[in-house]
Amino acid sequence: MNYLNTINSPKNLKTMPHEHLRGLAKEIRHFLVRSISKTGGHLAPNLGVVELAIALHYCLDTPNDRIVWDVGHQSYVHKLLTGRRDEFVQLRKFGGMSGFPKASESPYDSFDTGHSSTSISAAYGLAVSRDLLGQSHKVVAVIGDGSMSGGLAYEGLNNVGRSKSNMMIILNDNQMSISKNVGALSKYLNNLRVNESYNDAKKEVRRLLKGVPVAGKPTKRFITKAKARLKYMLLPGALFEHMGFKYYGPVDGNNLHAMIDLLQKVKQIEGPVLIHVRTKKGKGYAPAEAEPAMFHGVEPFHPATGKLKAEPKTTYSDIFGKKMISLGHANKKIAAITASMPNGTGLAGFAQVFPKQFFDVGIAESHAVTFAAGLAKNGLIPVVAIYSSFLQRAYDQILHDVCIQNLPVVFAIDRAGFVGGDGETHQGLFDLSYLAHMPNMTILAPANAQELEAMLEFAVNLGSPCAVRYPREAADFKALAKPTPIEFGKWNVLEDGEDIAILPIGAMSAVGREVFEMLKNEGLRPTLINPRFVKPINAACAVLLRNYRHVFVLEENVTAGGFGSMLRDALTAQKIYIPIVHSFAAPDKFIPQGSRAELLQMLGLSAPSIYDRITEILNYDTP
Repeated sequence: MNYLNTINSPKNLKTMPHEHLRGLAKEIRHFLVRSISKTGGHLAPNLGVVELAIALHYCLDTPNDRIVWDVGHQSYVHKLLTGRRDEFVQLRKFGGMSGFPKASESPYDSFDTGHSSTSISAAYGLAVSRDLLGQSHKVVAVIGDGSMSGGLAYEGLNNVGRSKSNMMIILNDNQMSISKNVGALSKYLNNLRVNESYNDAKKEVRRLLKGVPVAGKPTKRFITKAKARLKYMLLPGALFEHMGFKYYGPVDGNNLHAMIDLLQKVKQIEGPVLIHVRTKKGKGYAPAEAEPAMFHGVEPFHPATGKLKAEPKTTYSDIFGKKMISLGHANKKIAAITASMPNGTGLAGFAQVFPKQFFDVGIAESHAVTFAAGLAKNGLIPVVAIYSSFLQRAYDQILHDVCIQNLPVVFAIDRAGFVGGDGETHQGLFDLSYLAHMPNMTILAPANAQELEAMLEFAVNLGSPCAVRYPREAADFKALAKPTPIEFGKWNVLEDGEDIAILPIGAMSAVGREVFEMLKNEGLRPTLINPRFVKPINAACAVLLRNYRHVFVLEENVTAGGFGSMLRDALTAQKIYIPIVHSFAAPDKFIPQGSRAELLQMLGLSAPSIYDRITEILNYDTP
């Protein structure tokens, strides 16, 4: 029987006979593998939470009851159960369904999530506002997949635990984040087991203590303390109990009927509750169980074998990883740091070659940066590899702990610019703006793979804070017209011309070259410049531009605070009021999911669109 096709909302789920639910779980796993093999997406995390998602919607009254999914990449089953089955054909596609919870997409998505460790704080806000408004619905935060290594989760726990609000936290412990979990908390959770001896001992001691006659307050206090000591001696979740939670677990999160029974009981309990469930990432699909990190977020693949449909291309992350190994051999003071992404950032190879110089700190970007500052303060050269959208989470640490002390920390900023299917929460369109106004910070953007290698070598020898930002796209190996060594603050003039200049930043170099050729074919003689340095803008470079009427900057960053904005300020500081600087950049809004080509076209940043706009400007400027 096809159970899944009968589920258009959780109301349908609640009418399903109990004995059919396991069949539904099996069908959901089959659907996910088949569907994601075509579209790509987050497979392993969702295979692991099938039973948990079914149990939640079976026991709760959603959308009246609220579920906040941490990070949100494990919300696919939730989306299937809430009427979005047919939308999976356009999962993470331009104009299609998001791969993360979005309140604008469905009333069942109670809070937009895309970054780690936010669910507890957000759910607490939903719970407190419910109490203040005299409402009575349930609020649940589902956190896991490594998110408990983020500091914000503990800030939330600290406040929820001391409150009296009715709220449930489900800790989905699959021993994984994107890669294997690390850290003391992971070790603590791994040591927790359902302890039958504890349960038996607790019952027996309670029975004995009940038989002791209470002869006054001292005896009563003794009995109370004895019970408390027994509890904290034997209880697996003593940490959470100390924080103010009623703790249940660890329980098998892939045991559907056990989860339903537990949730039905626990949802009646007053005050904050934490349920510790154990699930298997990738469950039910052998390739994902064997390699959960690979199938965390995967491109289209052959479901029978798990092999990718397209041959993997060499990415900038690959180039970065190989160069880091080379730099590590050349200088033993180099250390590499990542926030739970040794594979995604390309550092897995470095970790194998230099295990003592590699640090995976878990999903803890703020800690990664301040830890790097400490390393640098005592003479090491730390390279912090974090995606652009995640580095935002460490803004204050970059400013306060690195830049103020002018420490030689290198930031390898992966996924800068448009990132495709992950959408608004992951677009790397803000790093130039949030880094450029920090004193002592140098920012570089390579035009191709060879420049990335050269810039990394430059950065580790600079002796001050330095960021190198590069895209998610396949690496560009096309040689530049006039390759030159990296010199501090110096631009690379690729093609000499007159009247107008085109300055593409980093990954926009290919588009800039195409625009240059189109203008050249129209009889114009534009100048093509590879700035390399977003910051600083050398005074001599600024003076170079006074020979042009118009300068066109092409960048994958928001307009506000981007390179175009900085260039206008630099020219003004040099009292250069011509040329006019035009910025082709992302607008002041959040950009949805879509391929890079689709987004460039939509935003007027494709080569034909830029060419049309430039010719319009030049025609208007002609007397």
